[in-house]
Amino acid sequence: MPEENVQTGSPAPAEPPEPLHIRAANWVQRIWRPVGTAVAVLLALLLTWHVIHGKHGLSVWQKERAEDRMLQKQIYDLQQQNAEMSDRIAHLKSDPDAIEREAREKLHYAKPGEVIYTLPDAPQTQSPPPPNK
Repeated sequence: MPEENVQTGSPAPAEPPEPLHIRAANWVQRIWRPVGTAVAVLLALLLTWHVIHGKHGLSVWQKERAEDRMLQKQIYDLQQQNAEMSDRIAHLKSDPDAIEREAREKLHYAKPGEVIYTLPDAPQTQSPPPPNK
């Protein structure tokens, strides 16, 4: 029979503990993937929030776009009004009958021998006073 190593009652010699830097490297290798994934997800969420609600985000862009549409409509309306007024000015400068009509209507001018009667404005409907309690 071959000789067998029979252990006596004394414990086997233990391996020496790993140095601290090796244990730290092993710990970092085990933890890196879940922590890296969590950090990447967090950064993606922060980026998404910034794209939507940031200083130049989608919500601000939509508000500015609506304001731009409103201002463009105002500009168009004012240009139309300006064109109408320019036409009226040109008409008043070139047509003596238009000038006379304006003077009669607005300034109540009359030709010699004419009498102008000014009627009071139509009375506005007044709401009845509230009943006294």
